[in-house]
Amino acid sequence: MTMIALFGIISGAEAQTWKMVITHEDGTRDTMQTSAVKNVSFFLPDQNADQMVIKEIYNGGCPKDDGSGYFHRDKCIILYNNCPQPAVLNNLCIAMSEPNNSQSVNTNYGDDGALVYESEGFIPAQNAIWYFPNALVIQPYSQVVVNICGAIDNTQTYSQSVNYANKDYYCMYDPESGFDQTSYYPTPSDVIPASHYLKAAKYGEGTAWPFSVWSPAVFIFQTSRVTPLAFGLDADRLWYSVGAAQTAMNACIKVPAEWIIDGVEVYSAAYDENQKRLTADIDAGYVKLTNKLGHSLYRNVDKEATLAIDGNAEKLVYNYSLGVDGSTDPSGIDAEASMKNGAKIVFLDTNNSSSDFHERQKCSLRD
Repeated sequence: MTMIALFGIISGAEAQTWKMVITHEDGTRDTMQTSAVKNVSFFLPDQNADQMVIKEIYNGGCPKDDGSGYFHRDKCIILYNNCPQPAVLNNLCIAMSEPNNSQSVNTNYGDDGALVYESEGFIPAQNAIWYFPNALVIQPYSQVVVNICGAIDNTQTYSQSVNYANKDYYCMYDPESGFDQTSYYPTPSDVIPASHYLKAAKYGEGTAWPFSVWSPAVFIFQTSRVTPLAFGLDADRLWYSVGAAQTAMNACIKVPAEWIIDGVEVYSAAYDENQKRLTADIDAGYVKLTNKLGHSLYRNVDKEATLAIDGNAEKLVYNYSLGVDGSTDPSGIDAEASMKNGAKIVFLDTNNSSSDFHERQKCSLRD
């Protein structure tokens, strides 16, 4: 019997220097480098999936150069491998909970003051879920940028926006799903490979995913024993907010809490009254956002864990100054400057956004 083994090193979002070792019945072996293996697909088992965190959320838009308002069709989420080994994630999905804004009326609280779905062990994902069509592979202490809309160089029109014309970036782009509004989904920059296009399982209405510019409750998860598409299109899993008409406009899908890897509850800084949508096991707190100014929400550095990495101390850059109105990284470490200086950053992950995040003056992709 011929046996095949696969070995290699992971680099960035792609597999690099992979080799296939074929052992024949007579004991002889043949080794084939990646470049010699064509049209062969390999299943990469999950690895360190629980170390994936949401590092940054940019969703509130930025001022237009002519002062006429703000531009918001340039959103993104940045994911991060928070551990010293490669991370491999299959069936990775991105979703947002209901209602769309934290300041909106939320009918999903029971008489006991708890969210009605908490006891049932799920979080409702509204409108659609987006998913990576292939296994996502990320190097240790590295990030993956996921553009939500406007996967182009937006700075050509709005100088305070973000340039997503980068071959390493991913984007949500799936016109065949029904998300085909070109003002949100222009044809992605030609430097972004089609293999980096996320797909959508759409069960709600609309031609664009309604990711809040005010205060989304966003989470990432992996489906288990079902593909993301099959899961998202399973009518038996649909759910509707208390009192809502059971129509496509209000459709949510029940995501088991045990599938969820990370979540961030965002409150609007413009309102005094906000309500949580994520249960405490997903996010015990919240972080506030002031939108329309180009701000983002950025994860704080775990100073102790970061300093514990050999050779890191002398590479760290301090005097971080990009916080907003007292919301800042208490470590004092400038994570982006430190990473550019060769440091490896470990971010806080306490499942409490009140401790883990701060509001940042601008998206890190603009640094």
